[in-house]
Amino acid sequence: MQLFSLKTRLSRFDTVADFAQEFQLTERDLVITHEFLHAPFMKALDLRCHFVMQEHYGAGEPSDVMMNSILGDVKGRVYDRVIAIGGGTVIDIAKLFVLDGLEDVVQAFERSIPIVKAKKLVIVPTTCGTGSEVTNLSIAEITSKHTKMGLADDAILADDAVIIPELLKGLPFKFYVYSAIDAFIHAVESYVSPKSNPYTKLYCKAAIELILDVFNRIIAQGPEYRYERLEDMLVASNFAGIAFGNTGVGAVHALSYPLGGTYHVPHGEANYQFFTAVFKRYQEKQPVGRIQELNTLLAAILNVDASRVYEKLDEVFGKLLSKNKLSSYGMKPAEIESFADTVMQKQTRLLANNYVALSRDEIRDIYQSLF
Repeated sequence: MQLFSLKTRLSRFDTVADFAQEFQLTERDLVITHEFLHAPFMKALDLRCHFVMQEHYGAGEPSDVMMNSILGDVKGRVYDRVIAIGGGTVIDIAKLFVLDGLEDVVQAFERSIPIVKAKKLVIVPTTCGTGSEVTNLSIAEITSKHTKMGLADDAILADDAVIIPELLKGLPFKFYVYSAIDAFIHAVESYVSPKSNPYTKLYCKAAIELILDVFNRIIAQGPEYRYERLEDMLVASNFAGIAFGNTGVGAVHALSYPLGGTYHVPHGEANYQFFTAVFKRYQEKQPVGRIQELNTLLAAILNVDASRVYEKLDEVFGKLLSKNKLSSYGMKPAEIESFADTVMQKQTRLLANNYVALSRDEIRDIYQSLF
């Protein structure tokens, strides 16, 4: 059984200009990014690349409609590399654009076409949560199905992942926190996954320690402190991405997808709502095992008894951003049942990575408790 793989090359630069020079960007590069990143970091470089500004195709997280609109606009254009400079939406889009013969992204998500890589992929993350620069996964809302779907295949792995700390400076505090919580959840879900092993645990532990250290210092010193640790948080997100890229994530993500897909709740924010409720249920069902090891690690960092780590995490995260009731997003009482059904029917890939199996009724009860 394979324990660990990292096929993506990792690089780090002080500035976008240094990256552009080293990677020799040309007119044969398709760069998917945002105007708010292009204007301050790329425009003055006068790069000859073809730029696609994601926000021109819709707001929020990626959907099949958004991706297909971009695909139509770049059809017929010759390019050798796809370069993603952005957060999770930009990265998820770019991963699909390296595939051969792509006409409709839904075909790729449903695997009704061969998944074959035809172009190089370079990913430069500008948030500190996705970890997607080192994973073989792309997620999108499939509008006709009213849920999110994932494509997991090594054909969409990045050839290069590039860390540039200056790109994190413009991320508003709210999105910074949600991103970092998302990275934290990647690390803890990976730690307790059935595929967890000594190699992935090293990355999980490093990510957990870095994120909680930065969070505790922000609480003590204020939001501006985050600017002193931009590289640390990017690295923590990368560590967590390496870990879950090898193990997968589980029920926290599975439960968040119907909420995100139906009410367009950003990915990290949606995951935050479910995190401790899922892990408390894990703890009830199987307190001895990987979760006991995780709790011991968290207890030492948080300076609490292992029995109180999830209450303490709610407290720490709550000092940064409040958790919301699911009803505040517009979720209806009847959707408690339908969301549970959707998870059981459409998120089997994620549920297979649970620490322990959750029944349909247990999933419904988690939705009910958070409603």
